[in-house]
Amino acid sequence: MKLFSCFVLLFAGSVALAADLPRSSPEAQGIASSAVQSFLDEADKVDSLHSVMLVRHGHVIAEGWWAPYHPTARHSLFSLSKSFTSTAVGLAIAEGKLNLDDEVLKAFPDDAPNEPSNNLKSMRLSDLLRMSTGHQTEPPRTGEEAWTKMFLAHPVPFKPGTHFQYNTSATYMQSAMVQKATGQTVLEYLRPRLFEPLGIENPTWELSPQGISTGGYGLSIRTEDIAKFGQLYLQKGQWQGKQLVPAAWIEAATARQTSNGSNPKSDWDQGYGYQFWRCRNGAYRGDGAFGQYCIVLPEQDAVIAITSGLKDMQSVLNIVWDKLLPAMKSSPLPADETAAAKLTKTLQGLSLRQPVAAGKPAAAAGKKFVFASNERKLESISLKAGEKESETILEVRIDGTPQQIVCSTGQWQKGRLAWGPLPAQPAAACGAWTADDTFTAKLCFYETPFVATVQLKYTNDELLLTSQSNVGFGPNKGFELVGKPE
Repeated sequence: MKLFSCFVLLFAGSVALAADLPRSSPEAQGIASSAVQSFLDEADKVDSLHSVMLVRHGHVIAEGWWAPYHPTARHSLFSLSKSFTSTAVGLAIAEGKLNLDDEVLKAFPDDAPNEPSNNLKSMRLSDLLRMSTGHQTEPPRTGEEAWTKMFLAHPVPFKPGTHFQYNTSATYMQSAMVQKATGQTVLEYLRPRLFEPLGIENPTWELSPQGISTGGYGLSIRTEDIAKFGQLYLQKGQWQGKQLVPAAWIEAATARQTSNGSNPKSDWDQGYGYQFWRCRNGAYRGDGAFGQYCIVLPEQDAVIAITSGLKDMQSVLNIVWDKLLPAMKSSPLPADETAAAKLTKTLQGLSLRQPVAAGKPAAAAGKKFVFASNERKLESISLKAGEKESETILEVRIDGTPQQIVCSTGQWQKGRLAWGPLPAQPAAACGAWTADDTFTAKLCFYETPFVATVQLKYTNDELLLTSQSNVGFGPNKGFELVGKPE
């Protein structure tokens, strides 16, 4: 399947999509374009951000996507999904379908253990929300057994409400309680109450084997949708004259409900609300693995939405506090055409780094190399020249299915791609001969945080293939294979 080249960049001053937030200039909303430029310059050093949208006084003042990421593509939120699940709980409580004091065990009598402990009996919905279930370790979500049953079977050594333990399974239980009370998945329940009023189109949410929204992860939406969600919370639940979410719920959900540490330099030690983190500088946020952020700054009347693929999530927050926070002034600033033009150019030209050409094709590059049976199910690979001088085509066979990956030097080629453990999905590729014996390709799965760097090194009569992901769960996020000529 040939990949095609196409990416879109949206930047400050562009035409907003229907139902999207209004646009303005940074200076008009009290932030210097040079300060936003400084933030981007610092962020570029980590080469891990995928998108950023800065909202001040309800207006988008800067937005950018690092190609091949683009504004109309959804992005996996991972644990930022938790804040949306919490919102569903708040709405269900407002409608009288749930109560903060609802006992978790009573919601699932068919899944209860034969002899539940007193701590399990006393666990309530509020404990799930605060990550204070009494667990010392997170209950598993594996195999064929119902996740609710596994949760209730897990030991509860602490009295609920006394011990903070980050717990994605607790968020799943919230999702399950919403579905039990409303007859709808969290996605279905939120669609008319949150997603549609905010203009969030086609959100997707993974399901458990039991058909329940995973709750703690699995939601995918656009960057602007993240910004709208943050703006809704900043506005205490009001949107275009309507109260979508009770203000009292937002006040409680974003307040410090649980102590979780004391390090003054860590944004993970400032307390936890109802599936929201408290931050330094009077802010709060929802966030997800590898750098998905919805940061709300009430004192500055600002929202920052960021997607990324990085390991050190604190580093991005540090850049926000160092570069953006001090720049937020209480009054509009004089126009700065020079700085604004530089910022616009930067936002238009954002891109993930690509392999740099520094060699010529190896003599053996045209040969087909085959691999012994492996867990990645990669059977063979060969290279051939593309239609253009800048193109190299990887012809690979994975689990019996052939595919072509067109890699251009200096340009992302978009289409669908399967690689390693990742199934076929929207992706983009680029590549170059980085040495006379080595071809390096980057494969970006731009609806996720994952970018694979694939290196083909030709030595004697062998091909050494290494593939490494930018981020991943667990230690084994890369692999290495040796191929022999067919």
